[in-house]
Amino acid sequence: MKKPKIVFFDAKPYDIDSFDAINSDFGFQIKYYKNHLNPDTVKLAEGSDVVCPFVNDPITAEVIQQLLKYRIPLIALRSAGYNNVDLSAAYRNIHVVRVPAYSPYAIAEHAVALIMALNRKTHRAFYRIRDNNFTITGLKGFDMYGKTAGVIGTGKIGKVLINILKGFGMNVLAYDVFPDEKYAEQVGFKYVSLDDLYRNSDIISLNCPLNKSTYHLISRESITKMKDGVMIINTGRGHLIDTKALIEGLKKNKIGAAGLDVYEEESEFFFEDFSNQIIDDDVLARLMTFSNVLITSHQGFFTREALENIARTTLQNVKDYFEDQPLINEICYRCKEDECRKNKLGRCF
Repeated sequence: MKKPKIVFFDAKPYDIDSFDAINSDFGFQIKYYKNHLNPDTVKLAEGSDVVCPFVNDPITAEVIQQLLKYRIPLIALRSAGYNNVDLSAAYRNIHVVRVPAYSPYAIAEHAVALIMALNRKTHRAFYRIRDNNFTITGLKGFDMYGKTAGVIGTGKIGKVLINILKGFGMNVLAYDVFPDEKYAEQVGFKYVSLDDLYRNSDIISLNCPLNKSTYHLISRESITKMKDGVMIINTGRGHLIDTKALIEGLKKNKIGAAGLDVYEEESEFFFEDFSNQIIDDDVLARLMTFSNVLITSHQGFFTREALENIARTTLQNVKDYFEDQPLINEICYRCKEDECRKNKLGRCF
């Protein structure tokens, strides 16, 4: 059988390096494009068997219809998130697979890096020293030992984060719609209500998925319930936070610091170079003026180990499809609604 042809969109040099290395075990035909997948570029997929987009590629109903015209049966996301895909348009038309987990350590460790940098203000100290300014006024932090961290979402990433924070001697409060009480007892943290977590946490980390119930979880209302000077960390999804409410909280000193690896409108900017242009997003531009806000460009996943896992899982998903194996990482409209019942082939349809 001829090896399937995969066309990549929004391919960066690190994608090419990692996928080429892992593809030596699979032998697929791969074509890489720098372009985003959209209605204007979807024609580049003609003649291929699989499209492999990234998180900032909008897989709209129009794009899906065009892929169907090209008889492409599979969209292989090289990401965990799938909110860029119109799953209702894809349902029973085209299979969609993803990489549900690649390295919980990478993202949890990045969350801690944001916490440490904001607390000890190392990002500000770096620029001072480069200007030959060796003063430390204004760089005072706090001992993390004995402070309380609130972790929202205790999946794989949340659990790794809790283990790290416990290593600092922190008290940990957690919230999850599906609490793992056995794990909490084993590690030594407590599940509480969201309101209790807001009231008692010095640092709040968002590690939950984005859905209808978590959209703008951090809002004006929830911020008013928090401790004065709270630190908020988001390595989950941008829309977990109402950014305008976050800015209000920062201006009023209700929020003492914010570490953001994601942003509500990040698809317009993240992963791209705008160093020679003006940022025309007024909300993002305002966020960037705060010295107590640290923004990274969705790089939490960006480790050697995670890239290898992403490449291997993505290519394995493709292999499983064309060898009629169960698609354990398939996602569809009904999967999202927790109603999917895969058929005997282990596929959504």
